[in-house]
Amino acid sequence: MASAESTLPTHGDAPAPTESEPLLGRPGDATQRPDAPMIYNLFLGTGKLAQAGALLLLAIIWASVFTNPTLPLVSPHPLLQSLGVYTVIQAILILQPTNTPHTKLLGQRAHFRMHILSLSLFVAGTTIIEVNKATNHLAHFHSPHAFLGVITLSLLLLQYLFGLTIWAVPALYGGEDPAKRLWKYHRWVGYAALLLLLATVAAAVETDYTKSVLRIRLWAVLVAEALIVAGVFPRVHLRKLGLRSPRASSSSSS
Repeated sequence: MASAESTLPTHGDAPAPTESEPLLGRPGDATQRPDAPMIYNLFLGTGKLAQAGALLLLAIIWASVFTNPTLPLVSPHPLLQSLGVYTVIQAILILQPTNTPHTKLLGQRAHFRMHILSLSLFVAGTTIIEVNKATNHLAHFHSPHAFLGVITLSLLLLQYLFGLTIWAVPALYGGEDPAKRLWKYHRWVGYAALLLLLATVAAAVETDYTKSVLRIRLWAVLVAEALIVAGVFPRVHLRKLGLRSPRASSSSSS
């Protein structure tokens, strides 16, 4: 079925805005071309900013862990959780620009596999720190980071289950068409979960372990996270969120 979402501008054209227009930029700025390799989605448009921020955040955390004394039941936690955040960002970036049935299917498969990996990393990282707390008789909810972590992981578990069932078992929602209408809610929750993940990482800077051992600077983490937000959210397709671009509305009515 042809749609505005699958119509791509050619080089040199200045197409009129459409419902598939990203939050910032022109329609083609965040739309995968049918003949483009899927990996290009990771860097398309402002995706380069998100990649820079994701790599910077990963480098800050990993460098801090490995340049300080490591603890078997503590050090793996920031390593695994930060790698989980990095994987979530890749899962979002690879699916965002897809627009045809074929590219959407490929993107969904990659998205699913990356989220299975991210979930495994988050569960492993959380398990390690919980074992450390139980072993050393430490409080389980000692900081805002801990509360945010539990809330975010719980939301992610529900989000993963919701997305998987919409994709693999649409009959649970009354069939394929009713299930498709739920995708926009999955996307809304996904972007909210990303913000919660970034807030959780920022809150980790204020924990006792980070202050006394890792000594990560909050401003450095916030710079990396600002790059991630600046890279991911401008590529959001308004139509995929169930929204119309104001410019598209004015264009269609003129």
